[in-house]
Amino acid sequence: MDPQLLRSTFAVVERRAEHAVTFFYSHLFWNNPGVRELFPEDMLPQRDRLFAALTHVVTHLEDPGLAGYLGQLGRDHRKFLASPALYAAVGQSLLAAFAYAAGAVWTIEAEKAWTEAYGHVADLMLAGADTAAKAGEPAWWDADVVRHERYGDDLAVLTLRPRQPMPFRPGQYVSVSSLRVPRVWRTYSLADAPRPDGTLELHVSRIAGGAMSTALVEETGPGEVLRLSAPGGGLTARTPPGGLRTYICGGTGWAPVRALLVEAAEAEPELEGRLFVVARAKEYLYGREDAELLKEHLPGLSVTYITAAPRQRRDQATERLLQALRACVHWAAHDVYLAGPPAFVAEVAEVLEELGTDPARIHHDALPSVGRFSTRPNTAAERLLGPPAPLWHNPEARAPRDRA
Repeated sequence: MDPQLLRSTFAVVERRAEHAVTFFYSHLFWNNPGVRELFPEDMLPQRDRLFAALTHVVTHLEDPGLAGYLGQLGRDHRKFLASPALYAAVGQSLLAAFAYAAGAVWTIEAEKAWTEAYGHVADLMLAGADTAAKAGEPAWWDADVVRHERYGDDLAVLTLRPRQPMPFRPGQYVSVSSLRVPRVWRTYSLADAPRPDGTLELHVSRIAGGAMSTALVEETGPGEVLRLSAPGGGLTARTPPGGLRTYICGGTGWAPVRALLVEAAEAEPELEGRLFVVARAKEYLYGREDAELLKEHLPGLSVTYITAAPRQRRDQATERLLQALRACVHWAAHDVYLAGPPAFVAEVAEVLEELGTDPARIHHDALPSVGRFSTRPNTAAERLLGPPAPLWHNPEARAPRDRA
């Protein structure tokens, strides 16, 4: 592969990202009519994720971790029933879309480079899927809903029992699918360490216009069956025994932080650390009771709850959190575990670095936003005035620190 040629070609395609992705799916479905039924009715989030994955691959061509990322991506794509024939069809449509979007820069050399690159990517993804299959891992886990608890209008805690054991690490997430929203998968963090009875807990916040979150919060009840993907994510414990740590969570970011604290209470009850639980209003501090119980098992953990003042805008809670963080010391000595909405994670991580926290010790997941992607500016002036943030798909990626 020629990384420089791949990047220069992709830079041109990226400026016409929306046209390229639209052409790609039109070409794929026109030439492979049976493939359409594998995709959700609303294709906008799917388009966003596709380009996010492409961006990650192109910007990490020489990264030794790329093979692992693609293997994990292939493992995850088993839930879409992705076959070798589908990979081949996708490759043909992707090259056609790039040729369409790249225009005059799509030379014979560029086509050869991209053909080789896609073949390499597909091989690594198929190898990851094959490894998972040989290990006996299912494409997804069917899980029965055994409890559904509502907290206000917008939040639900679901307790699920997978029909076969599902190994995971505290802090990881799973993708969830429901027959109420066919062929749609959305990511939610697991809110506990592995339990003796095998049950799992998900915290779901209803998003305005979000079909899956609305179905899970408002419509799903005990007795229904959900599908769960293989667990993934990088927000797992990595602090050595005795190391200082700070946990910061906003909204349902409490779920993975709760899982990490449950694990710590069992393995290292003498830990010293700080916990900041942030919510837009007091009524949204649904995890306070659990946090107090955990504090009884972790006496060295100081807990701070932060909300916006009554009748104030909800982002005031983040401002109050940042003030509290600036009042703390010894940031260079702490590992930080951070979870919450994408904008929250990005803002807090930036301030933590300003306070002296080593960026490598700020742990969080980074996933692409579900919304529509933004295309690259077309001119040098546009790029100078408003340089766009790249879209990412890698849970370990540092920028832009998004989390779904």
